[in-house]
Amino acid sequence: MIPGGGQPNMQQLLQQAQKMQQDLAAAQEELARTEVEGQAGGGLVKATVTGSGELRNLVIDPKAVDPEDTETLADLVVAAVQAANENAQQLQQQKLGPLAQGLGGMPGLPF
Repeated sequence: MIPGGGQPNMQQLLQQAQKMQQDLAAAQEELARTEVEGQAGGGLVKATVTGSGELRNLVIDPKAVDPEDTETLADLVVAAVQAANENAQQLQQQKLGPLAQGLGGMPGLPF
């Protein structure tokens, strides 16, 4: 109910929900195109992921390659990818957070 005793305008609510869904879809598409980087070992290993978390590129400085110690290199790769994914999650919060909060109060939406 809205103040004054009237019923909410369902058509208007549906239009607002559709607009929010469109905005959310546009933000998700933008995230899929946006690339963020994470690094480890002082920049010896750099990982690039999309804002949606898809690994796009991995750069390993030759100085990080020691045939006798591949375990450290593997750890650096994992750390760089994790750092990139953390940056992607922060980007998701910036882009999607306000939209998801706006949709959260609407029944029937998956948020």
